[in-house]
Amino acid sequence: MTNQYIAKIFKELAQLLEIKGENPYKIRAYQNAARVIESLPFSIETMVKEGKDLTKLPAIGEQIAKKIIEIVTTGRLQKLEQLKAEFPKGILSLLSIEGLGAKHIRTLYETLHFQTIDELEKLAKEHKIRNIKGFGPKLEEKIANGIRLYKQEGIRFLYSEAEPHAKELHQFLLKAPTIITVVIAGSFRRCKESVGDLDIVAAASQPDKVIDYFTKFIQVAHIVSKGDTRSTVVLNNGLQVDLRVVKESQFGAALHYFTGSKAHVVAIRKMAQEAGFKINEYGLFRGDSIIASENEAEIYNALGMDYIPPQLREDRGEIAVASKRNLPQLLSLESIRGDMHLYSNYSYGSSSIKELATAAMAKGYSYIAICDHFGSLDLEKIEGYLEEIEALNRIFTDFKIFKGVEVDILEDGSLALSDEILRSFDIVYIAVNSSFKLSKDAQTKRLLRALENPYIHAIAHLTSRLLHERPPIELDYLTLFDKILERKVLLEINSQPNRLDISDILTKEAKFKGIKFLINSAAASVEELNYMHYGVCQARRGWLEQEDVLNCLEYNALLTTLP
Repeated sequence: MTNQYIAKIFKELAQLLEIKGENPYKIRAYQNAARVIESLPFSIETMVKEGKDLTKLPAIGEQIAKKIIEIVTTGRLQKLEQLKAEFPKGILSLLSIEGLGAKHIRTLYETLHFQTIDELEKLAKEHKIRNIKGFGPKLEEKIANGIRLYKQEGIRFLYSEAEPHAKELHQFLLKAPTIITVVIAGSFRRCKESVGDLDIVAAASQPDKVIDYFTKFIQVAHIVSKGDTRSTVVLNNGLQVDLRVVKESQFGAALHYFTGSKAHVVAIRKMAQEAGFKINEYGLFRGDSIIASENEAEIYNALGMDYIPPQLREDRGEIAVASKRNLPQLLSLESIRGDMHLYSNYSYGSSSIKELATAAMAKGYSYIAICDHFGSLDLEKIEGYLEEIEALNRIFTDFKIFKGVEVDILEDGSLALSDEILRSFDIVYIAVNSSFKLSKDAQTKRLLRALENPYIHAIAHLTSRLLHERPPIELDYLTLFDKILERKVLLEINSQPNRLDISDILTKEAKFKGIKFLINSAAASVEELNYMHYGVCQARRGWLEQEDVLNCLEYNALLTTLP
């Protein structure tokens, strides 16, 4: 029972109540509860099972606490099931259609009495919606297109899968007629681990010419909609792309709005309203006077806060911190001095140690750590491996190679290599690479026992997740973080695009505990050294600064700082 699952129930409850026209304060309470639950770095299910007081959590009152207990104990929420029974299946998907809010959906349902989404789609195609008050032909077309997209939704693309399409589209649009500037916005700009679509914001003197040009992109398989200032297409691989073109003077406001997240934008809107402003995709206004719109920084400054980097815009405390002018100076890729977890052809890498070292030097690194994966029967191979690294270190003058190893944590918490062997290495990573389905208690005990070993330095890919393939292992992170801090062990952010482990939420929690990190490409080839930037993006989402990451240090400083 994950926090995300519980939060999803409260989100759906709030959405259905909004469609039904219920008390807005009750709706807001469920929305706030969902946001808090989703961002918790520990399991709310464990709190329930241990009998802890849920009302101690922010935004969790007595009634919501009772509902959480019901969800944890039964796997469902009766109130939500009752609400769902009142509406056609899939009705919540309509909320994702631009221009269609809860009031519109309620009007549609009460006027047309449709029983399925397919039926509503048919009504749209038959032009039965446009004459309803508050709708019209354009919104009717959006509804039909939105339902079609809903039927094919569920496809999400890893950030790394969307990245080449984003770059190609960006370069393509920079050549559009009358174009001034283009930015890939949305979850891609916020560096989410995966994206459902690409949102692009552009400024141009003649938006319609840019729209015409955009729809001729060679990879477009289907044009969903095409207007004077906006268009939606689907690429050959199924990736949806939304383009919005605005005046140059409105670009900052549009970019802020379409970068999101929705929670961040809503929170900013509420803050602006309380200060006597109005903010939307066209600008920040006081009355009818525009205060700021051309760039994002001036909008944030007009609201009395620092510019908030896109990676932090998740409504997880960044607004309050920015209002105090105290945002972290986020880590940059240029700060990384070396890559501390590489695999060579001694285990399952495809490049030699010398090839990896040469490529790392070309990237401007001062050092690397080769951390191949060995078992207890690989003693002869380990000996040759250590000798080769020592020989290369005698050859290189201004570059160093750490002798490292990744060791399996066995099911009982012991390590796959003996202490005698571990003493031979400069840096030792431990990792869960098997028995992923142990209970939370067993898995936590496994890690805690492993952390007692005096020769370890870091935990590799803490949650062992593979995005879209394998869920994270269950752990008591609060207990584990206390032990990691006590032992001064480092946490790795693994930059492999199908891992990006650990999550941004856990990274932030560990940072504020005082835990230090290493960001590594975990490359198994020369080409994969370029994965480092994915890990840096993940670190930025977790609020990490240069001082939080040890491989931002020069070699001698790192050598003396390693635990």
